Amino acid sequence: MTQTIAPRVRMLVLLFLAVTGALLAGAAPASAHAALTGSDPAQGVVVDKAPTQISLTFSETVSLNDDSLRVLDPKGTRVDTGKPSEVSGTTYAVQLHSGLPDGTYTVTYQVVSADSHPVAGAYTFSIGSPSETSVSVSDRTAGGGVVGLLYDVGRYLSYAGFIVLAGGAAFVLVCWQRGSGVRALQRLVVAGWVAMTAATLFLLLLRGSYTGSGKLGDVFDLALLADVLQTKTGAALVSRLLLLAAAALFIAVLFGAYDKREGDEKRDLTFGLAIGGTVVAAGLAASWAMAEHASTGLQPGIAMPVDVLHLLSVATWLGGLTALLVALYRAPADRPVDTAAARRFSRLAFGSVLVVVATGTYQSWRQLGSWSAFTDTRYGQLLLVKIGLVALLVGIAWISRRWTARLADTAPEEAVATSAPEEAVATSAPEAAVATSAPEKEHVTAPAGTADAAEQTSGGAGPDAKGSAGAGSAPAADTERAAQLARQRAAVDATRQKRLRDSDTGRSGLRRSVLAEAGVAVVVLAVTTVLTSTEPGRTEQEAAAANRSSSSSSASSDSADSASGALTLDMSFDTGGTDGKGVVSVDLDPARTGPNEMHVYVTRPNGRAFDVPEVKVAFTLEAKKIGPLPVTPDHITTGHWSANGVQIPVAGEWEVAVTVRTSDIDQVTVSKNAQIG
Repeated sequence: MTQTIAPRVRMLVLLFLAVTGALLAGAAPASAHAALTGSDPAQGVVVDKAPTQISLTFSETVSLNDDSLRVLDPKGTRVDTGKPSEVSGTTYAVQLHSGLPDGTYTVTYQVVSADSHPVAGAYTFSIGSPSETSVSVSDRTAGGGVVGLLYDVGRYLSYAGFIVLAGGAAFVLVCWQRGSGVRALQRLVVAGWVAMTAATLFLLLLRGSYTGSGKLGDVFDLALLADVLQTKTGAALVSRLLLLAAAALFIAVLFGAYDKREGDEKRDLTFGLAIGGTVVAAGLAASWAMAEHASTGLQPGIAMPVDVLHLLSVATWLGGLTALLVALYRAPADRPVDTAAARRFSRLAFGSVLVVVATGTYQSWRQLGSWSAFTDTRYGQLLLVKIGLVALLVGIAWISRRWTARLADTAPEEAVATSAPEEAVATSAPEAAVATSAPEKEHVTAPAGTADAAEQTSGGAGPDAKGSAGAGSAPAADTERAAQLARQRAAVDATRQKRLRDSDTGRSGLRRSVLAEAGVAVVVLAVTTVLTSTEPGRTEQEAAAANRSSSSSSASSDSADSASGALTLDMSFDTGGTDGKGVVSVDLDPARTGPNEMHVYVTRPNGRAFDVPEVKVAFTLEAKKIGPLPVTPDHITTGHWSANGVQIPVAGEWEVAVTVRTSDIDQVTVSKNAQIG
């Protein structure tokens, strides 16, 4: 009874850890996915004199090319000159032409962060006074479009190929060595190698366009490919290809010479393959760790080995699960996956899940950093989805362990089924002897097809023909009939053996539960692929904090701005709908009676600009019963609206009300009082 309860308790504890373990978070600083944390001139400001350069500050070091930083005048003409350069640390600048006229200028940037992911964005500032601009820059999302979609598909295939390749090979070596001769398992592991190799070449070709122009036509640009080979990601992809060549040799030995070895030779070869396979698999996993999230931020010296261990454990668990599923459904009748193999994999998978939970907890701590990041950032929300799926996966795995135990209980029945072919062979020998000594009797009792074959062998000419054949032809015909009977009996025995195996409730239950595990694993892998290309929650919140600090500084100087002829009001809003939270900022210049220039900016809580269907502004002076005076600004660019000639008839404390509509039915009006004139 204790032995039955103990595995259940362990699995329940593991399920609890899978749900709550990754929720541990710390406060130490870390970053990945560079975020813009500052700029000079700042977003939306109006400067009196044209600057000589534009500088941008990111949360981490980034890689630049000639077009990474661009500055466009109101007509869309580039006014930057020279190549972008590093000023200091994480600040980068580009020089501007001298004597720039007044107007609104647009700054765009597209860089590659230290964790290999492209980051892009845009904002505006004005010289002298704002103006209309012909530049229409959407909320640029680097790595988007068709090229971005293809790149994500390549990433998914490379992860899936690695899992099937490494996990399938581990299943054969550790759990079921007889499986090296099963054709279905051979095809599975080879398919994993082919998928990973093809995906790696695909990513290498796409990389230049993915981090640059985003044009599909640039995929075969050799100049871009040469640039990619000089980057950290390019080196990682090339290293992966070299390791895949070594993996091809490993596969050839595993499914070639290994299956033919016996005794000490096989034991020695198992040890050699285990060492070599582990080294190659660890190298393949390191090709991700050396170029992505683990390679930058907090404790990279610890994070990279942890990431390698995480990937190896995931591959052992999910790849072995796939191999077990194939073995249960596709293994031949004379070589079914046995109970001992299923139990060995159950123990191996349990240990792998423990490692996955522990390493995943550490990774979550690095990438989130706070409890609020789980709900306030896209990375945290995706991570919650992944944790839920992993918990479901562990729950199904617990059911699989129970079916594995029942499979063990039916071992004697399987042993009987397995012994049946031996009995058939044993009985076929005497029968063959009888057939040889008494062909006429066998001819009478043999099936119709056998009799016809015998007649055709003897020439089909009746007794005379048989007599003329002599004693030499009879043994040959008898031997052929005996071989045919043996083949028939072998087919009957194989069918009976398959029927017995399929009627085993333990085996059929294990098949269903493993199939369900594999289905959930496919979804987990898809969510993981999206996570690896999503800005970590810690970085997103750091960027939001920097923007809020900038906004607070702007708000604290509202009165000073009014005195100098400018007014900025920041108001938070929440329409109550999906994606309905944000901050709306109203800039009024010169904030005096008469015509004024008005700019409205809408940002998300993290400080990023985004569009809403409608923005309206109204001015009301309650003291003199004036208003509301409605103003409908024109949309300029993402998160930016503008209106010229906004008339303020008299000076006083005006209420500035902004109506923000985020969907067909979700809208809200927020307001703030300010002295104008």
